[in-house]
Amino acid sequence: MAALRIAHGALRRAAVRECPGLARSLSISASSLSRSDSLQAGPALPVFETLVLSRPAENIVEVRINRPKKMNAMNRLFWSEIADCFRGIDSNTEVDDRVVLLTGEGGHFSAGLDMQDHAELFMSSMAEGDDAPDVSRRALRARGMIKAYQAAFNAVEECRLPVIAAVQGACIGGAVDLICSADVRFASADAFLSIKEVEIGLAADVGTLQRLPKITGNDSLVRELAYTARRFGAEEARGFGVFSAVLTDHKALRKHAVATAMRIASLSPVAVQGTKENLNFARENSTPSALRYQQAWNAAHLLTEDIPKAAEAALMKNKAAFAKL
Repeated sequence: MAALRIAHGALRRAAVRECPGLARSLSISASSLSRSDSLQAGPALPVFETLVLSRPAENIVEVRINRPKKMNAMNRLFWSEIADCFRGIDSNTEVDDRVVLLTGEGGHFSAGLDMQDHAELFMSSMAEGDDAPDVSRRALRARGMIKAYQAAFNAVEECRLPVIAAVQGACIGGAVDLICSADVRFASADAFLSIKEVEIGLAADVGTLQRLPKITGNDSLVRELAYTARRFGAEEARGFGVFSAVLTDHKALRKHAVATAMRIASLSPVAVQGTKENLNFARENSTPSALRYQQAWNAAHLLTEDIPKAAEAALMKNKAAFAKL
């Protein structure tokens, strides 16, 4: 172990010689970490109308869609709250959250867009008459709304913490868009999905058509599902890669999702968040570009204290304790 620490120190000194700017950055980060370690527990979890936040286990924050009487349908308020929620989780350095669990209250994950709540919005966008804006201006306003809705689920994907979606019952329309933004997806056996948008006269516009082909690797299948809006079950979805596991019931689903989150939370947050960053980069870029990005990333992050901590714990057959970021 002493040899490992000496090697780690040598690596840090080499980085200082090669890149003084990086050394200053590392020094600042280290001092910031020391200060943050001395802070008391962070503020209480924020309160939303359409979401409920809780901590089912240490270092895990659960975000639960909370409109069970509407099958957790996504009203207009939900879209702003889900964006604010995940941006807040991403930027909050006062508490040591390391994994997000995304769930739905009651028997269903979400029935997708709340059409009743959005009816007025849809009608106003189609308004005509002497007082109505011209077609181009109406289109630009509609584009702004769609962009804002896309940004809501981009906030889920871009959150630095891994996001685990646990899906039970209905997962329809916008809910499929949402889980495609998550890192890991589990389902209960009663879960069913539908890319429903064509049935209401539009193309899915907040991520399914862009993310699902990359998740499944099957262009023909995604087109079939998107063109027909047919319902497909959890086991079929697992077969083409939407879910990595299907559990027998809601209780088993939650147990499995929390256990997976706890396992992730027990590991180095530097390593886990770096892994997410590089997986996302590799998905959107060529392999050579992604490898170069990984070089730059690890050149800095191999200097973390988490590596000798993890190695020592493995040698001593202990559990490592990693500092918060």
